[in-house]
Amino acid sequence: MITKEDYLSGQVLLIDKPLNWTSFQVVNKLRWEIRQAFNIKKIKVGHAGTLDPLATGLLIICTGKMTKQIDTFQGQIKEYTGTIALGSTTRSYDLETEINETFSTSHITEASILDATQQFIGNIQQYPPIFSALKKDGKRLYEFARAGETVEIKPRTVTISEFEITKIDSTNVDFRVVCSKGTYIRSLANDFGKALNSGAHLSALRRTKIGDFDVTNAISIESFIKDLSME
Repeated sequence: MITKEDYLSGQVLLIDKPLNWTSFQVVNKLRWEIRQAFNIKKIKVGHAGTLDPLATGLLIICTGKMTKQIDTFQGQIKEYTGTIALGSTTRSYDLETEINETFSTSHITEASILDATQQFIGNIQQYPPIFSALKKDGKRLYEFARAGETVEIKPRTVTISEFEITKIDSTNVDFRVVCSKGTYIRSLANDFGKALNSGAHLSALRRTKIGDFDVTNAISIESFIKDLSME
């Protein structure tokens, strides 16, 4: 049983983030529930690494003094699984925005898909998506994007240690990726389409690991609230 004092002194909570929730919404929800359960006026709660609303999976939530460890957790290696849809692109590189261009996929073979992964192993230069929360000149990139403004985005070096294709179903390619902090899987999907002389976007994403933390040990928001009510 986790007590009021435990939350205040610091806890690491593993949450399986549901679809269509922002990471910020999860933090706000858990903070409110903890405050209500123990009649706490103020408690620090934060997350160790943003997940896009359209992604699910492991979100590390820190409370109290454990929020000081957030930077450490954020810097750890991450694992993702998901699906890349070949033959079309979107401005956001995922399903947040509509398809803006279509491409032929008739030349793409299973062998070429498997071969293309090798281009992304190791240290690579990657452009973050324009639809992202990164800041430029004090504004989030997605604010520029939604206003229809163009802005220069500089590439950055990220490391992909594993890029495995787990299933190919027509133009839907399932994958598993192990990568460094700062890697955008949406950008990887977009670049993967280019590597195949076509286009692609991310149609599903799930974060499965952060360092030694595994999503199999995470609980849903509903389960967390239920457990709180029993404490």
